[in-house]
Amino acid sequence: MEEAEACTELGEEASDEEMLAEAVELLEKLKDSLESFEFEITLGGPDDDKNAFLVIHAGAGGTEAMDWAEMLLRMYSRWIERKGGEVEDYDLQPGDEAGMKSATILIKGPYAYGYLKAEVGIHRLVRISPFDAGGRRHTSFAAVFVYPEAEEEEEIDIKDDEMKVETFRASGAGGQHVNKTDSAVRITHFPTGIVVQCQNERSQHKNRQRALKILRARLLEMRKEEEAKKQSEIYQDQKDIAWGSQIRSYVMQPYRLVKDHRTNFETGNVDAVLDGNLDHFMQAYLRSR
Repeated sequence: MEEAEACTELGEEASDEEMLAEAVELLEKLKDSLESFEFEITLGGPDDDKNAFLVIHAGAGGTEAMDWAEMLLRMYSRWIERKGGEVEDYDLQPGDEAGMKSATILIKGPYAYGYLKAEVGIHRLVRISPFDAGGRRHTSFAAVFVYPEAEEEEEIDIKDDEMKVETFRASGAGGQHVNKTDSAVRITHFPTGIVVQCQNERSQHKNRQRALKILRARLLEMRKEEEAKKQSEIYQDQKDIAWGSQIRSYVMQPYRLVKDHRTNFETGNVDAVLDGNLDHFMQAYLRSR
């Protein structure tokens, strides 16, 4: 503010247009910083300041949808990189021809869960398919789920007789060791029916630890609800990852537009959004709540 005021005074005294323009630029940056700070102090939920597990599943659309799932994975990775955070891959299931069938990642950064809880739902893409020789327009869907990371000290009691641990050979790229040994781990939690898996580490022990970490995060999310039934109802509408249930549409043809159907917030700069410029969408949704 002091710098902007100084530029304004000097610009007016000397009739210096460049100095005045610099003052305007400084005030715009100040405004953005204040809006961001104002928003973050409203993130007062018990888990808002935690890291977040983000899960993406390709939906209707075949190879096109798997490519869309991978685009979303990049979008969220770029979003947290812009904030100075980082991404840890936990389980990546490559598509048969391209893209990803599913992905589970840990997003580490300030208020990661607080922001990302705005992204839960179905995301729809409309574009000219790069996999269609006829150059036709295709619509693809992918589902996004988000869970807060459970802190080490939090009591999430998982008994051995309440889960089944299976090992299997990892699929996709990962080096000779990963693909030739049963290092991948799948855990089924009987009381809730939750199934998690991890295959990105070379060691079966490390994959088991990471799978348990994902399970704890999901159980923590479930524990926050009054009852397991309520948790099930929250995600019931997302089981059909297809037309009519999307929270946001990303249109690249015949026009360019990203629109959130819950808040009606929209922008024509599709490339910026896919490159991780998501804060305005997240803030519009979280403020509306």
